[in-house]
Amino acid sequence: KVQMALELEAALRRSDSRITGIESADYFDAIGEAALASTTGIAVESRATRAGLSTFALATDTAGAQVGFGWSVGRGPGALDIEAAAAAAATRATRMLGATKPDSTRCTVVLDPLVTSMFLGIIGSTLSGEAVNKGRSLFAGRLDQEVASSLITLVDDPTDPEAFAASAFDGEGIASRRNVLIGAGTLRGYVHNASSAARVGTKSTGNAVRGGHASIPGVGCRALALTPGQQSPEDIYRSIGEGILIGSVSGLHSGVNPVSGDFSTGAEGVRIRNGELAEPVREFTIGSTLQRMLQDTIAVGSDIERVPGTAAGVSLAIEGVSVGGR
Repeated sequence: KVQMALELEAALRRSDSRITGIESADYFDAIGEAALASTTGIAVESRATRAGLSTFALATDTAGAQVGFGWSVGRGPGALDIEAAAAAAATRATRMLGATKPDSTRCTVVLDPLVTSMFLGIIGSTLSGEAVNKGRSLFAGRLDQEVASSLITLVDDPTDPEAFAASAFDGEGIASRRNVLIGAGTLRGYVHNASSAARVGTKSTGNAVRGGHASIPGVGCRALALTPGQQSPEDIYRSIGEGILIGSVSGLHSGVNPVSGDFSTGAEGVRIRNGELAEPVREFTIGSTLQRMLQDTIAVGSDIERVPGTAAGVSLAIEGVSVGGR
């Protein structure tokens, strides 16, 4: 384990001469066992493993310094890719050197998979049956309606063995299952635990979540992912021609209204010019609504990336996003 962290650090140092410091190079793993029994006759138990590598790299040149994050996660150490984690951190750090503030505009943006996973986490929370029942969701009353581009199929599937949060049952002992929430742009369902399902006369979807064994079950998505498309990130850049790759965002959760869907968040990234990555940009905001974000998606990448947490990410191209710069 220590050796893997050391190898990650070494891989990062040799990846680019502009990498002048490493804030961290970490390995983690966990083995979890869970057992649940209830007065309804449920008695289940399971065992799961997780492992991961993560690193923060510091890149410097005459223009200043930038930090980049890289990771690799899986069910065990054999699934981890040291070189990929190092390369991702180095790329994210070095590509931001010399970044400037862009002009305000409205353009197509491409979300980095990590950024997409953050947005999916918020969208997933608005698809909670509990939020819908209380009228605190932008998707309330929209079942079987078109809510997104036909390119969007959003699935919560904790039975997927590749999902970081995969498990055999939920926080109430209900067997995990694959739930299609948005299918080809149409809202197909919400996620429920036993309580939220009973309020609307349906059955649990296996989405009870707990903060610990003593906590009351809530409702939440457990392994969200978009169905990947056919285009690589480079294919997407070429297809849109001009735009901005959004490499990271800040203050996203505080900048989103889950009822109206409005959002505005700080961002940084790289200009896309003539179908290729060009100069880095920072200190700007991106704004739209979650509804428009889903409806204005024009490309879904093939580059699914597993991240620690309950949502995986892919590159996602969205047109007509407001960029607030200088």
